[in-house]
Order: sequence, then structure tokens, then C-alpha cells
Amino acid sequence: MVHFMSFLIAFSLIAVSGKASSGFLYPQFYDHSCPRAQAIVKSVVAKAVAKETRMAASLLRLHFHDCFVKGCDASLLLDSSGTITSEKRSNPNRNSARGFEVLDGIKSALEKECPQTVSCADILALAARDSTVLTGGPSWEVPLGRRDSRSASLSGSNNNIPPPNSTFQTLLTKFKLQGLDVVDLVALSGSHTIGDSRCTSFRQRLYNQSGNGQPDNTLDQSYAAQLRPRCPRSGGDQNLFVLDFVSPTKFDNAYYKNILASKGLLNSDQVLLTKNKASMELVRKYAKDNELFFEQFAKSMIKMGNISPLTGSKGEIRKRCRQINK
Repeated sequence: MVHFMSFLIAFSLIAVSGKASSGFLYPQFYDHSCPRAQAIVKSVVAKAVAKETRMAASLLRLHFHDCFVKGCDASLLLDSSGTITSEKRSNPNRNSARGFEVLDGIKSALEKECPQTVSCADILALAARDSTVLTGGPSWEVPLGRRDSRSASLSGSNNNIPPPNSTFQTLLTKFKLQGLDVVDLVALSGSHTIGDSRCTSFRQRLYNQSGNGQPDNTLDQSYAAQLRPRCPRSGGDQNLFVLDFVSPTKFDNAYYKNILASKGLLNSDQVLLTKNKASMELVRKYAKDNELFFEQFAKSMIKMGNISPLTGSKGEIRKRCRQINK
């Protein structure tokens, strides 16, 4: 009877997890095969974030950049070798994707505890949740059971991840291609409440937004003046700026308040207010109600984590996240 009940619960979980065809993920996946899996991930992430707060944003971003290319399959973690050209070389990842050594640490701890049991794709999903919680954001139960891909897609990484200077339409189109909607777009953009961005990602807003040599008129001019000294017309590409200058290390809704004050750092942040009525209303709602933002962020993260996972006998459980098993 107990088995039947747990089967029923598992079955109802499939029903609510969106596309059943995208596989069968559920939070209790490792309860028997590796009961300490989640605790191990959390403790390694906590140490890394205590050492460097920025790491929380970096780990969260890795999950996003993984899921938008071939689904949440840890393809992003593969180094170049043999037939594999690493996604780490793509425009969205080169010089900016980071935190790989933290994932190596998690993986090696898990391999000691329960060899070849926990996938790198699941580690990414758990590390993203733990990073959110550790910086003061919401928690959620992470559906688990993803497996790791045996290939990477450099072109997918170059094409599917929306660049920081994206128009609103580009953002929405790239999210819709992944089965995500405008609500997911605005809620997940809220992850920019923590972390940094490079000068090269927003320079055009300071000097030449529309190719006419003029700054972006949707950017608060006093804020722009503060940014220019460390982000000149040329040079300083890798100089870092906090995405949320109000509470840069705290996961909260200040990001949306900044946008309302015309102080969203990236073009892709500010267009959520200026280019679309539905997204503008969501920005206003989340700016006013932190709890509502947290609730939707958790839902959208679960939805994003459910993009085309490999399950069952597809893919593999890598021994090392950087390379496929021999």
C-alpha cells in the first residue's frame, strides 16, 4: 500500500511538472540512492559563498546558461576535448561564466559519498537554489533525476542565450523557445538582484545606444555619470559593476525598484519597463511586493529547470563534470 501511495504521489508530480514528455523529475529522487546529496551540495555552496558572495550569482547563472542550451543537461560544464567544442567558449560565457571549480568540489564530495549516482545537471539545479537561499531569496523543492549529456553545443550557446543588449522582443522570443512566458522572463530577470556585470555588457547605453552617438535616454543620467569613469568608450571591458547598486549581495526586489527609477544596468533589464505593457505591470507588482516576486521566482525556476531534461537511460551520470565518461 505504501508503495502504491508513493507511486500515486510520484504520478501526480509528473502531472504538475508541466510537459510530461520532458521526463520524470521529482524532489525525492536521491532519497534512497544518496540521502545526503542535498546536504553535501548545500555545504559546499555555503562555503564558496561565504568566501566570495559573488559566487552565488555565478552559480545561479550557470544553471540558466545550461538550461537554455539543449535543456538542463550540464552540457555547459564540458571542457573541449576530442569531438566536443566547449560552450564555455561562446560569447555569453567567455570571460564571464565562472564557478566551475565549486561544481568540481561538489562533484568530488558526492563521488566519495555515492559514486556515479548524482548527475552534474542536478548539482547545477541544486546549487542555483542554494545560492538563492544563501543570499536571502526564496527556497523551493528542486525536482531531480536529470542525467548528463554526452555532447555540447557552442552554436546553441551563442544563439539561445539572450545577450544583455537584447531588445524586449528578442528576450521574449528566446524565452518562448524554451517554453517560458513573459511572467517567467520578468521573474527570472530578478536574479539580477545579485551579482555583477562587465562594462562591455552595457557600454552602448552610456555612449551610443541607437547607433547615433547618443546615450540611452531610458537610463537615469546621474546614474550614467557614475558609471562612465570605470566604463570608458574604449578599454575597461572586464571592469565589474554591481547589477543592483542598492543591495548588491542581497536577494530581494530592489532590482525592480531600480528599473522603476530608470537605473536598471543592462538594456535587457530596462526594456522590461519601457517596451511592453504586460512586463511593465509585472515590474511594478514585484517592486511593490517582495513576497509575490519570491513566490513567482521559485515557480519559474522550477519551470526553467524542467527544460528538456535527459532522464531514464538517456545521457549518463558523469564521474567528472568536465568530461564525458570514458
